[in-house]
Amino acid sequence: MTRVDGQDDRRAPTIKDVAALAEVGIKTVSRVLNDEPGVSPGTKDRVRRAVESLGYRRNTIASSIRRRDRRTASIGLVVEDLANPFASSVTRAIQDYAAERAHLVLVGSSDGDPARERTLVQEFGSRLVDGLIIVPSGADQSYLDYERAHGVPVVFVDRPGRRFKADTVVSDNAAGTAAAVRHLAARGHERIAFLGDRQSVYTAAQRLAGFRSAMEELRGEADRRYVRTGLRDSVQAHAAALEVCGLDPAPTALVCGNNLVTIGAVHALQELGARDRVACIAFDDIELADLLRPALTVVAQDTAALGASAARMLFERLDAPGAPYRRTTVAVRLVPRESGEIPASA
Repeated sequence: MTRVDGQDDRRAPTIKDVAALAEVGIKTVSRVLNDEPGVSPGTKDRVRRAVESLGYRRNTIASSIRRRDRRTASIGLVVEDLANPFASSVTRAIQDYAAERAHLVLVGSSDGDPARERTLVQEFGSRLVDGLIIVPSGADQSYLDYERAHGVPVVFVDRPGRRFKADTVVSDNAAGTAAAVRHLAARGHERIAFLGDRQSVYTAAQRLAGFRSAMEELRGEADRRYVRTGLRDSVQAHAAALEVCGLDPAPTALVCGNNLVTIGAVHALQELGARDRVACIAFDDIELADLLRPALTVVAQDTAALGASAARMLFERLDAPGAPYRRTTVAVRLVPRESGEIPASA
């Protein structure tokens, strides 16, 4: 690094160091860094060479404090579990959209813990993020009143918040499971089981509602013996699938409420030697689903549309804070593969 007289090599270079090396004023450096007009091409080149030579990095938070709008060109994103393929896909879509607006996305996983969700929001707030996108957990997001009072807009994605009104983007969960039931019914299935997450989770409740609605159309009601909920991971789903498949009469088809449930259910069918006899449709596509044998029929969410819609709504809210709150529902689609084509007669 080129040294400016009096500069300590152990500290980060400052805007004063850049100005000294470029032989210009601090305001000129600021204009160049913010790409403002009124600076000659030669001066811009000197400043940029000085920035590169010194390895100068802007302090975004400090810069935002000096700006009238206090914007930091960053947003906070709280997901339930970044390791979950659904969450990582939505995150990527949000990051791509934010990058087009020259914004950085700070991401944290709440693990479905309301206290951790709140802690993450507070941490993002301390970093002066311009806005928040949240996959909410728990039954109360009213703590976000503080963020709104300080000018930080909020968008909920995947599920709505509770006790707090905000822009929201969700998938058409009920329509997805209803489509799965109708697909199976067209192949002769009447004894269809449902394996799902906790009913306190909005998406899980909506998917069970869609399943029950379609089963009522098919048989007049859903058989409670074939419904298992409260399954939080693949281990619980595996046990539930073994249990329901052990009933007499056993179901001829399974509808799985999310990708973790699907993993447990598929393992159970494999263990029972029933992969070719029991039809299976999963909510959420999973990695390599098309390479399984039989390939897995899924209800696919449009994660790109979910993430992009949430990001777009946040930036629109930044531009129009007083606009009415909106709710967007993103369509899902059934992707037919071999597992959903197994007939009841199998």
